Amino acid sequence: MPDKTRILMIDDHSLFREAVARLLGGQPDFEIAGECATVDEGIEVLKEKPVDVVLLDINLGLQQGGAFLTLAREEGFDGKILVVTAGVSKFEAARLLQRGCSGIILKQERPELLIESIRGLAHGTNEGEPAATQDILKHLESAGQRVPPPLTRRERQVLRGVFGGQTNKEIAFGLGVSEPLVKAVLQQLFTKTGVRTRSQLVRMAVERYWKELEREAGDA
Repeated sequence: MPDKTRILMIDDHSLFREAVARLLGGQPDFEIAGECATVDEGIEVLKEKPVDVVLLDINLGLQQGGAFLTLAREEGFDGKILVVTAGVSKFEAARLLQRGCSGIILKQERPELLIESIRGLAHGTNEGEPAATQDILKHLESAGQRVPPPLTRRERQVLRGVFGGQTNKEIAFGLGVSEPLVKAVLQQLFTKTGVRTRSQLVRMAVERYWKELEREAGDA
C-alpha cells in the first residue's frame, strides 16, 4: 500500500462529490485519484490510474452503481469498494456485500466516520466488518425491512414494460389486456414495493426484482 490511499469517487451529485473530495483531499494520507458520475467513467479511471479505495453511490440516476462491482472485478481491480449511499434496504445491502462490496456507509453519517472507514479498509484493520455496515444491517433489521414479496406473473409482465420505458397503453397492447387493468396492476406494484413514481419503480426493479424479471423474460 502506498504512503497515500488513492481514492476514486463515483457519484452523480456533483456538489456532494466535490464537497467530499475537498474533505478527503485535505487528509495527509489521502489522494483523490478521480471523480466521476457514471459507472463507465469509473471503469475508465481504473484502467488509467492506480486506485486503492472506490467510494461508490449505488443510485446514479437511472444507472445502478451496483453494476460497477462486477465490472471492476472483471477489469482486475483488487482494491476496496465502499458504498456511500443515501439509503439502502436490508435486502440490497446483503446483495451488495455478496457481490464484493467492502462496506456500506450512509451519506448522512459523520464525515469522521467516512474517513475512519476508508482508513480501516485501506489498512485492513476492519476487514469483514467495515465501519457502519453492521450498524446499518442491525438498524434495518429492527425497522422490519425484509426481502420484498414475490411478484405475480402479471405484475412481472407490467414491471418489465415499465422498465422498458413503455406507456400504460403500450404495455396493455403488448399484453393484450385493457389499459385500466395495467393501471390497476401498477397500483398493486406501488403498494407492494412502497414506491410512488415510475422512476422509483424502475430503480426498484433493478435493485430487488432483477431475478424475477429475468425469469419472466425467459418465459416470454
